[in-house]
Amino acid sequence: MKKRIAILGSTGSIGTQALEVIEQNSDALEVEVLTASDNVDLLIKQCIAHVPNAAVIRNKTHYGQLKESLAHLPVKVFAGEEAISQVVQFDTVDMVLTAMVGFSGLHPTLAAIDAGKDIALANKETLVVAGELINAHASRNRAMIIPIDSEHSAIFQCLTGEDPTGIEKIILTASGGPFRGKDRGFLEKVTAKEALMHPNWCMGPKITIDSASLMNKGLEVIEARWLFGVKAHQIEVIVHPQSIIHSMVQFVDGSIKAQMGLPDMRFPIHYALAFPERTASNFRRFDFSEFPNLTFEQPDTKIFRNLALSFEVLKKGGNAPCTLNAANEIAVEAFLEDRITFLMIPDIIEQTLERSAFIKNPSLEDYMESDRQAREISRHLIET
Repeated sequence: MKKRIAILGSTGSIGTQALEVIEQNSDALEVEVLTASDNVDLLIKQCIAHVPNAAVIRNKTHYGQLKESLAHLPVKVFAGEEAISQVVQFDTVDMVLTAMVGFSGLHPTLAAIDAGKDIALANKETLVVAGELINAHASRNRAMIIPIDSEHSAIFQCLTGEDPTGIEKIILTASGGPFRGKDRGFLEKVTAKEALMHPNWCMGPKITIDSASLMNKGLEVIEARWLFGVKAHQIEVIVHPQSIIHSMVQFVDGSIKAQMGLPDMRFPIHYALAFPERTASNFRRFDFSEFPNLTFEQPDTKIFRNLALSFEVLKKGGNAPCTLNAANEIAVEAFLEDRITFLMIPDIIEQTLERSAFIKNPSLEDYMESDRQAREISRHLIET
């Protein structure tokens, strides 16, 4: 039988590439559910092309257009955040690919896990915000979490067949983004347009800005702690400008495993959707002659403070990562709208962390309130 996939965030960068992967593997994979936030026009086109069992538009104002446009197809149409959490629990869904942006992915992911669905995780914020809670639910419901981030997919692949107790450290690679090697004087003047010009990867605007500020790597550090059961001191970040080695694992005997490949998100998407099998693809292959030099350098955490802040909140624990994530989402949104400068992003995050209440052992309700409070504080800091 074909594996039936629900894609949460099908109109984004990961979602559209996931549909391409499914098309190439139509003998083994099929689309069961598609959801989008606001891009109803693209969602309609995707539904016409793939005819899923159900489609959900998060913004309820688009429900009428979606319903009318799909009236001639056997596609169930829903709207709203609650509907997204409901459709992932359908018996007809085998795997849920969570590619929603930011905090919005938390509730649907929890709902899918509680329904016993395996998760192909592209929404790193879910584990950043509530990693301990997510792991507890996944263990209780025997739901597998397979990462789609290229770095975490690399670690996952390196650890397949290994005893987790043999891990000495995880080495996450970072491209360095478009501003690698730049000083504060340069960064004070950069625009959102310049920050969106990533040298290697084609991604959505939020994750591209996070890459430029190294917050994306910081979020990945926190995510790695929960995915692989390691401590903060066992996670290292190294800048690798070519983005060919996606990450590495060093074991207690001193040996290192690395996963390599071209910087193309379709590779980790394909791996996650096909897991535990490896199935053929027609993606472009890596050629060593095109990359005669692979280089590495230490990240500059004094210039790119978001990475240092991420390690700090990981060590602090509790609701601190949730607060960091919320503040970052608000700050990135403000930068994209030219309301703050690039260097103000870590300032907003740090001040929000200082002003927010700390909860050592938060519940789901505490996470929700922490997220709300952090966004409110961040908006106030930006406006004043």
